[in-house]
Amino acid sequence: MSRSCELCGKKTQFGNKVAIRGLPKRTGGIGLKTTGIMRRTFKPNIQRIRVVINGAVRRMKVCTSCLKAGKVQKPVKRQIPAKAS
Repeated sequence: MSRSCELCGKKTQFGNKVAIRGLPKRTGGIGLKTTGIMRRTFKPNIQRIRVVINGAVRRMKVCTSCLKAGKVQKPVKRQIPAKAS
């Protein structure tokens, strides 16, 4: 499976990392100069968690923004019975 959220479809995005040098004109310099442009990736925070779907528990890859928004329901953990002494 790829690195993508199964709920919202969020996946890896691509962009540029721009290296610059120089002093901005507003602070008295001659201006900023681009010295290099590198491709980079922006990866979503994907967690593999157990969720309840239609009463069944299964594992899904979900981004943390969907977790915080409450789009999934985690299963209830089993209670350990107390010993009778």
